[in-house]
Amino acid sequence: MKNVVQVCSIALVLAGCTVAPEKATKQDISTYSLDKIRRVTLNQEPVTGPIDLYQAMARALKYNLDTKVELKEKALRIRSLDLANYKLLPDFVSNSGYSGRSNYSGGQSQLITGKKNQFFQTKKDLGATSVNNSTSSERNVFSQDITFTWHILDFGLSYVRAKQTANEVLIAEQIKRKVVNSTIEAVRSAYWRAISSQRLLKKLRWLEGRVSRALGETRALYKLGKTSPITALTFERELVGIKREIQKLEGGLKNAKFQLAALMNIPPNQRYRLVQPRRHLRDLSIPVPAKSMVGVAMRNRPEVLELLYKSRINQDETTAALLELLPGVQLYAGTSFDSNDFLFNNNWLSWGAKASWNIIRLFQYPARKSIIDGKDNLLDARALSLTMAIMLEVHVSRARYLHARREFSTANEYYGVQRRLLSQIRVEAKVNRVSQQTRLREEMNTLVAEVKRDIAYASVQNAYANVFASLGLDPHWSSFDEKASVKSLAASLRRLWLERGDHNAGIRLVRSN
Repeated sequence: MKNVVQVCSIALVLAGCTVAPEKATKQDISTYSLDKIRRVTLNQEPVTGPIDLYQAMARALKYNLDTKVELKEKALRIRSLDLANYKLLPDFVSNSGYSGRSNYSGGQSQLITGKKNQFFQTKKDLGATSVNNSTSSERNVFSQDITFTWHILDFGLSYVRAKQTANEVLIAEQIKRKVVNSTIEAVRSAYWRAISSQRLLKKLRWLEGRVSRALGETRALYKLGKTSPITALTFERELVGIKREIQKLEGGLKNAKFQLAALMNIPPNQRYRLVQPRRHLRDLSIPVPAKSMVGVAMRNRPEVLELLYKSRINQDETTAALLELLPGVQLYAGTSFDSNDFLFNNNWLSWGAKASWNIIRLFQYPARKSIIDGKDNLLDARALSLTMAIMLEVHVSRARYLHARREFSTANEYYGVQRRLLSQIRVEAKVNRVSQQTRLREEMNTLVAEVKRDIAYASVQNAYANVFASLGLDPHWSSFDEKASVKSLAASLRRLWLERGDHNAGIRLVRSN
């Protein structure tokens, strides 16, 4: 009965220690959300003036949250490497203990073997039990020891694991590079679209209003019978078509400044101004010859280096598998103290060695080696596939850049012709040789041509950034200081891109809408 009560008591205690899922309360969610909203743009340099392209890049490098995630991931890998290095050290353990009881343990003893001596004289004394109880331990005992332990096999394995962790740090660096390259490429594209948005959205809205009024006038004339149905409907179709084109262009430009703000980690509701550099194709050049681009890309692309480091990790796994086949030898030495006064020696030194060998690992090794070889073949296949993909990306990015330049040249030429045509139309309209409807149509066509020219130049800038991304060339100096101010970092970026061939100079300020 007593045992049953004890078992039931233990069961009740264990039942009381179980943990059930606990949903977050509304207050918890609200507190958590408000904290994140408060901190999302905390400790950032305020925007105090117009932002140029390189300041936008600098803000993205310093404050973009995707970049911060990768930086923290790299920092975590470095801490893991520090921990792995500590595992190379031997164990040095200090133990202290106290034990006590309400009475002496005591006990009797029985003779089991021995030679004749002063304590017993004949064989019949063997097996005899002592008459008096005795003890060799005090009721309260304090003990302490310090032990040095070194497992040679664990040291070898820890060294291999530390090398793998070091390569994981390098992989994290390459992943960070990919994110940064992608972010800066997006900044360049979004910046120029935001410039167009800032410069042309008011014009587009004004033009859309004029189109709506012209549509109303045309429909009124048609109802009054002052124009033929075919003429009225033809002009109405043109106006609706241009209105649709305006709305399509406006939709593409409207969110550009919000996207750029997100890349720079500026709150979406914060107004800011942009600096507009001049638009000249001769200001952009690629310093790498076409025949050398693939070689440069293969030496610099983060994806290639990432696979190289993964291959190193897999090679180290082969070494680890071989080490685990060896017998493990453990050396130990220590000093001990025991407060038990019945002991002849209360302080002593101890040392020794132990050897162990897990024979089962001999049978596991072929299967493990097969997995390692299979992973090595997989990494090699991925490297070949990546090589072909990089070769394609390099050629496509260069072709896309050259095509974007031609498209911009054509769009710029078309815009120039359209402006000259509009000038002639306005002259003719003053002497009533051209209808106001024709003048309105050409004004709309001119603005649409201007928007398309701006979009074409934004495509050139995006393609230009994509060329450097395909080459794996970082958009910043390799040793840039993440803690530097936006101004100094922007100046550093400007010098780098000027060296690379982005010779945009001569800027003018464009006020935000």
